Amino acid sequence: MRRALAGKAALYVVLSLGAVAFLFPFWYMVIGSLQTDVDTSIRGAFPDPGNLTLDNYVAIDGRIDLVQGLINSGIFTGGVILGTVVFGVLAGYALAVLHWRGRGAVFALALLVQVIPFQLLMIPLYVMIARDYGLSDSYLGMILPFFINSTAVVIFRQYFLQLPADLFSAARIDGAGEFRLLWSVALPLVRPALLTAVLLTFIGPWNEFLWPFLITKRADMQPLAVSLANFISNVAASTSNPFGAMMAGAVVLAVPAVTLFILFQRYFTSNDLGSGVKG
Repeated sequence: MRRALAGKAALYVVLSLGAVAFLFPFWYMVIGSLQTDVDTSIRGAFPDPGNLTLDNYVAIDGRIDLVQGLINSGIFTGGVILGTVVFGVLAGYALAVLHWRGRGAVFALALLVQVIPFQLLMIPLYVMIARDYGLSDSYLGMILPFFINSTAVVIFRQYFLQLPADLFSAARIDGAGEFRLLWSVALPLVRPALLTAVLLTFIGPWNEFLWPFLITKRADMQPLAVSLANFISNVAASTSNPFGAMMAGAVVLAVPAVTLFILFQRYFTSNDLGSGVKG
């Protein structure tokens, strides 16, 4: 009993130390965004309360429009998530449940696409979207290259493969069509996959810099990540506390992603597949 308790205590100590090490950069970022006088040493993580202020947030909002940047990031990210979920669900269902010639080849192609770096496709995509389609400085131009995500297709396919085939057979006997099967039978049972795809997809476009930077030149169209990069490169030195202003912008950019993960991380471990096969 003592050995078990000691092992459990040691486990909790190790996990606690890991949690502190993981959270410390976020703590340092928040504290840095609130400092009046910059202290970039390790002591800066534990500042004097009299050295804390919200002026850094006011300063960066005066240089770049934080609200408009968040709106642009939200539109960009929301469009990518919409395409990822809709096409991921449809393609994953077709690859897992339906039987048609060439299904294995299409799945192999989806896997192959994942090993091609996006940077290799960026120049042709830019030429096609900006010159041929005329979609530069537009939300659609930002969203299109990320609208279909092969990773999400693989995730949904694997979840759909776990569903008992008897569920679909019974529903087809009752006269349900494929779209009814997908909406009423499959989707309710793969809710963890939906949330996983949304959360994993959210992080990418929300923090994406290079493609929006290439495709948008208007400041009022740029996502917050691009606006912050431009601030750091061009006007950060014009503020009284460049370090604090940059940290303030980073906090604003990180808060939505961290909040989303905290709210929905418990669903990663949930699994409702068993409820569909209980007699």
